[in-house]
Order: sequence, then structure tokens, then C-alpha cells
Amino acid sequence: MTLRHMNIFVVVAELGSMSAAAKQLFISQPAVSQAVSELETHYQTLLFDRLGHKLYITQNGEKLLILAKQLLHQHNSMEEAMLTKENQIHLRLGSSMTVGTCLMPDVISEMEQSQPLLNVYSMVNNTAEIEQCLLNSSLDAAVVEGDIQSSHLVSIPVISDQLVLLCSKAHPFYSKQMICSSDLNNMKFAMRENGSGTRKLFESYLSQHSLTIQVAWEANCPRSITNALLTQNLLTVMSYRLVQPELKEGRLKAFSNDSHAWDRTFKLVYHKDKLLTPEIHKLKEILERYESVTLANPYPCRLTD
Repeated sequence: MTLRHMNIFVVVAELGSMSAAAKQLFISQPAVSQAVSELETHYQTLLFDRLGHKLYITQNGEKLLILAKQLLHQHNSMEEAMLTKENQIHLRLGSSMTVGTCLMPDVISEMEQSQPLLNVYSMVNNTAEIEQCLLNSSLDAAVVEGDIQSSHLVSIPVISDQLVLLCSKAHPFYSKQMICSSDLNNMKFAMRENGSGTRKLFESYLSQHSLTIQVAWEANCPRSITNALLTQNLLTVMSYRLVQPELKEGRLKAFSNDSHAWDRTFKLVYHKDKLLTPEIHKLKEILERYESVTLANPYPCRLTD
């Protein structure tokens, strides 16, 4: 099967229509239909269910779509690398919100300084969205704090992290050195959005301890949540890496979880069929150095079960 077959198939799958694909590709509809039919004959499987005038991709079609996108991206990367006069190297990196805020700007800067021809595209979103981008091959690799669900992705722990409970000076908890998990019941919280690895870990903790909280503020930006804490009488759970200045200055107070239920790792993630380039190996090497960075521990306060 040729790259032409794969390109036609990807466009049909994305648009869900033979006629729309033909229009976008500037070819006839019979040519599109023939290319899809030849793929189905070659692989001896149905790639689309035809119901009425609509196409619905099958499970095998979804599998081919992932592989076809990877193949086309690798081909385009090869063409760019060989035809671009400067031989510039492109790397598409994703990161979840916490990682993208406290870690990836420094990591990307270090990568680009060590490789002057490297051009990095960076996307920051929650873990669930980054996972989808890796699956559809719109990203080469990612670093996330949440758990990866798909068996098609490889997830390698690279950096230790820990969530802490945070409050401002206005909150009653600020004067305490120790609180119990039951003290959190019915408290008002600022929370990350659904799909966030941080939120998923904290909600699991709440469920295990039969706790209910009031979500008074919800945002997909850690800085927005920090600002909400500083101006409102709220609590939140967040990586201690994100609030080092506020903790050192005493504007926020942190409580470390005694049970280590909020310990986690940042993970390097890529598709299991991904060709690991020298740039991805370099990314892993840099990330592993950040594991040895010791952050200040300005929170002797404890949250017990």
C-alpha cells in the first residue's frame, strides 16, 4: 500500500465522508472509494461501516488510522529534514498543566540550547487531552502527571512529585500545624478541571475517605487557582513545585500528606510504535537530571488520616 492510499484513508476517516474527502483532496469520489476499497482488500478487513449515507470507522479502521497518521508524519518529517536547507529538526511536545507550568519551559530551553537546529512545538493541556493527541499522532512525546489509560502508549516515570494541601493566611487552617483528613469535609475548594491528573488523584483520596467538598472555583490554570487562594477563603491541592515562592514568603501554607497518598511521578509518554529519535532520548536524559533537584521543604505541617 502506498502513501497515497494512507493519505486518502486518513482524510476520509477525519471527515467521515467520501465526497468531502474527494473535495478536500481535489480528486474524484470514485478515486477515493477505490483507494479505500483497495486498502480493505489488501488488509482483508472492513475499515468503515456504511450506514445510509454516513461512514462509521470500525475498530480495525481506528487501529489503521493511528498507524497511518504516524507513517505520514514520519514521511513528512523526513521530507522536511532532507529538503530544508538548514536541516532543522522538529519536535512536537505535550505536557500536562502542572508539568507545563513548573518544568517544561526550562527543559525545552535546555534542549534548544544544546541543539541549535531543534525547533520545538509545545502544547500544554490536561492529561486526558494530551493522551488523545499522542494517540492521533499530533504529538511526538509528552510529559504528564496524570495516569495514562491507553495500552497503545508507553509511560516511563522520570521525576518524583507530591501534592500538598494549600491555604492562605485568611483561612482557619493557617494557624494549625496538623489537621486530620476529616477536617476537609464540606470545605470550599478551588479545583482543577475534569481530565486533570491532579484532580483525579485528589478525588480518589476523597472517595477512599468518604469525604465531600464544595467546589467553589474551577480552572485549568494552576496560576489562576493560586490567585484564587490568595484572595479568597479557599483550599486546594497542588504540586509543591508550583508554589515555592508563595510558601517561602509565607503567603501560602502547605500541609504534607502523612500517608503519602498524594505522592506521584511525572511520566515521559510516547506511542508504543513511535520511532524514538535522538531528540526524544535527549529529552529523557534531561528529565532524569531534574529528578535529582531538591526543592526547599517549607511545610513541616501535616495532614493525617
